[in-house]
Amino acid sequence: VITGMKICDGTGGFKCFRRKVLESIDLDKIKSNGYAFQIEMNFKAWKNGWKIKEIPIIFIDRVEGASKMSKKIVQEAVWMVWKLRLRSILGKL
Repeated sequence: VITGMKICDGTGGFKCFRRKVLESIDLDKIKSNGYAFQIEMNFKAWKNGWKIKEIPIIFIDRVEGASKMSKKIVQEAVWMVWKLRLRSILGKL
């Protein structure tokens, strides 16, 4: 919602990009990791005019082990969403 992209989940599922899409993105300027990386890649592809198609997946909750998601990863993702939105408004993307 914040970014303006018309997608339901910017971090879930599998990602497939056409070669042309990846070539249109300056990968050296991708600064984020983890979940924020997925958000940033989706956003930059969308801002370059590429369509994003979501295909639903069935997510099964973890039954063993522990999540690798840290507070830092969550903070990075939240910050990245607002940073992308602000840069988009200011025309700096």
